[in-house]
Amino acid sequence: MDTTLAKGLGVLDWLARQAEGARLGEVAQALGLGRSNAHRTLQTLVQCGWARQSLDDSRYFASLKLFELGGLVDGAVDLKDRLHPFLAALAQATGETIHLAVLQGPDIVYLDKFDSPMPVAAYSRVGGRAPAHCAASGKALLAALALDDSALRAQLGASGDALPAHTPHTLTTLQALQADLAAARTRGWASNAQEWRLGVCGLGATVFNARGEAVAAVGMSVPAIRCSPAQAAALAQPLCACAAQASTSLGLPASACADRPGSVAIARPTARPTNPQVGGTRPRPAINCPSPVPLPSQP
Repeated sequence: MDTTLAKGLGVLDWLARQAEGARLGEVAQALGLGRSNAHRTLQTLVQCGWARQSLDDSRYFASLKLFELGGLVDGAVDLKDRLHPFLAALAQATGETIHLAVLQGPDIVYLDKFDSPMPVAAYSRVGGRAPAHCAASGKALLAALALDDSALRAQLGASGDALPAHTPHTLTTLQALQADLAAARTRGWASNAQEWRLGVCGLGATVFNARGEAVAAVGMSVPAIRCSPAQAAALAQPLCACAAQASTSLGLPASACADRPGSVAIARPTARPTNPQVGGTRPRPAINCPSPVPLPSQP
């Protein structure tokens, strides 16, 4: 037996079971490893994409690479199963392509999707990835994180202020992206105007768990021919309603939502909750969503 491989798999297996991640000393103690040995193993897992290290407190977390492989084999995860009915209702109500995504480093990973029945439709696949800075779901999650320039640069793996372009419409500077994320926080949903694929636009709204942490985003991909500013604003209402009700299904308390004319404000706590899904711990500002429309009751 390859003992080095067995040790690495043992660390990964244990780390994946720690909901709040673990520091180096905790990993070493739990698995009976020397600190230097544990550090080498953890850094190897990070470099190979199987783990990540928080920028805030240096805790280690298992990455979503496990989910990506698991999705190819089984495709069943609790988050996907619990939110599936809400996505189904949104897909039926709008007729557009709907997906559920989570943030992993500079990318989003698609957990679930419903294809549009229309002749002209946008395409994505479960287990697939898209760059977060030019996909609406990714922008929704980045907006919820409210990272400063340095942290956003690290999240996206950017060496400077330039971001990679995928179409002529991609936002290619950190400053332009930050302005777009600020606008998304103000209106309650993020947008993608042919920034990832030509001819395809997108909308994204964040899903929060019981602790007010951004754990996923509901996204809608729409052909550009059906996504004028007025059409996007109309589609954003059921999208945000879906995300808000999905958040409630995950335990977001009623006290976290404050009614105001024409909107529902989903407030996050001022404490510093740990969020292993999206890689950061920091206070987050409120994001407003349009008033809910009828969607399924909590599954």
